[in-house]
Amino acid sequence: MKQIPLAIGPEPLFTFDNFLPGDNGAALAHLAALAPGAPPVFLWGAPGSGKTHCLRALAHAWQGQGAQVGWYDATTSLPWELPPQPSLLLLDDCHRFDDARQHAAFRLFIEAAGQGLAVVASGNAPPTDLAVREDLRTRLGWGPTFALTPLTEAETRAALRREADRRGVLLGDEVLDYLLTRFSRDLKNLMRLLDELDEFALASKRPITIPLLKQMLAQAAP
Repeated sequence: MKQIPLAIGPEPLFTFDNFLPGDNGAALAHLAALAPGAPPVFLWGAPGSGKTHCLRALAHAWQGQGAQVGWYDATTSLPWELPPQPSLLLLDDCHRFDDARQHAAFRLFIEAAGQGLAVVASGNAPPTDLAVREDLRTRLGWGPTFALTPLTEAETRAALRREADRRGVLLGDEVLDYLLTRFSRDLKNLMRLLDELDEFALASKRPITIPLLKQMLAQAAP
């Protein structure tokens, strides 16, 4: 089990305020109004559609009110146990759980239901089509299910520019054009690329430009 710390310093802060909703306003509104004892919620969509951001934003909001949040994903070491006096159970990318983690997730889900915890989970497909054990799949589909839609190009551009502004770096239109035309528009991967580019620019003591980006990619190539 991982406790999600409140983000401070240079790490990105995942909140509902800095989540660009696009066509996902209904899911966002439902999560923002979520209360203990509510039916479980399942979010699904393609990589980069904002599932993990939503879960982290929910963790941030609840922890800000003093709640204990349990976060579990495919990298969370076993055994899985709920934190003391928990209020919220989060299961991210359930489709990536191996057999042992699927069993652990099912056990936590039953325990959370018995204690009246709020439960929110995510995956790459709706619960009925999720490649997990049947008992877990059934419980993940107990409550409301929301399909998250990836951002448009304009919204993705705005998200990248906003993150660059938060970091205090200049991200010109030509660099944005290069990123959006030569890489997948999966926002998660684009944010990771921006993070690497920012670190490379700081180490090189140079502004972020297309030549700098090409140099970074060339050095990273096998």
